[in-house]
Amino acid sequence: MTEDWSPRTLAVQALGRIDEATRALVPPIHVSSTFIRDPDNLYRAGDIYGRPDNATVREAESVIAALEGAAAALVLGSGMSAAVALFLSLGPGAHIVAPRAMYWGLRAWLINEAPAFGLKVDLVEAEDSSAIGSAVRCGETKLIWLETPSNPMWGVSDIAAAADMAHAVGAALAVDSTCATPIFSRPLELGADVVMHSATKYLNGHSDVLAGALAFAGEDALLERTREIRKAHGLILHPFEAFLLIRGMRTLDVRVRAAAANAMELAQRLSNHAGVLAVLYPGLPHHAGHEIAARQMRGGFGGMLSIRLRGGADAAVATAARVKLWKRATSLGGVESLVEHRASIEGESSPCPPDLLRLSAGIEDVEDLWRDLDRAIGG
Repeated sequence: MTEDWSPRTLAVQALGRIDEATRALVPPIHVSSTFIRDPDNLYRAGDIYGRPDNATVREAESVIAALEGAAAALVLGSGMSAAVALFLSLGPGAHIVAPRAMYWGLRAWLINEAPAFGLKVDLVEAEDSSAIGSAVRCGETKLIWLETPSNPMWGVSDIAAAADMAHAVGAALAVDSTCATPIFSRPLELGADVVMHSATKYLNGHSDVLAGALAFAGEDALLERTREIRKAHGLILHPFEAFLLIRGMRTLDVRVRAAAANAMELAQRLSNHAGVLAVLYPGLPHHAGHEIAARQMRGGFGGMLSIRLRGGADAAVATAARVKLWKRATSLGGVESLVEHRASIEGESSPCPPDLLRLSAGIEDVEDLWRDLDRAIGG
């Protein structure tokens, strides 16, 4: 399809490609694990073995690259495998600057596992650009990692400022844009070198696929090294999951806009609720990161928010226990609304307040969501 089409159109039509062999509107799922050699033992068709080579996987990568305005994209078996593959591609001795508040699973990997691979990590308050600037080391820092908005506190980092700091010391900037989605934020346009998605979440959007994605600004050494890490470590995405991911992305635009509209309405109402101490949502004017979010997010602020309950941890856990429509489950970004007491999940080392509930607003009727939540908070 022409590059003039909007991201919404590109996603809906999955780039508009059809299966040339059958003229099918929906391309087939290619599941073969191996491919036929030519009589002279070469592979002129290009595909050799299913671990690095699969047409359905490449189709998903093409859609993601188009949505992010990227030169190329890689899909992997999960969001964690995508992030880890990128970190491992930096090599032993590399220094990484990452947020103190971020997805807890990756934070735990950086603290507990990364040193075994020779990686050095500094965790900083990434919403403060000066803290990032103080942490970078010229000639040693290879990557600044941002997550914005950050899970589950929804802090906002300045992508353009971080990109300038990274490039000034010869490092790359990678942005976990899982919750912003390419509908609301395009970090590569702000100077980032890599965008990461836990494609399990909004890109797929139906809570039935585990997948990760990396979109690269250039076809460079970082991309090639990460591709080799994916191949060597078997961090692959199965063709059927790639097919489901493509299917999910066809409705990405309408889903995330509906979820963001629900999140904004709920955030505004919850801000005036007697049982709520604070609402964390970058779309609210009083949010500390609202100005930056408004500058680097277009058309919405996402479907994720958190609330802090006046009654503390006990009130938060009790509220989650009383909901009927909201589902108590880990993950986010599906069409259904989820609620979770994050401190219970993350453990004692978590920076997440014990009175916090994370809310993933789905696309149900907002009045139903409000009624269920209001009743649960009120007891």
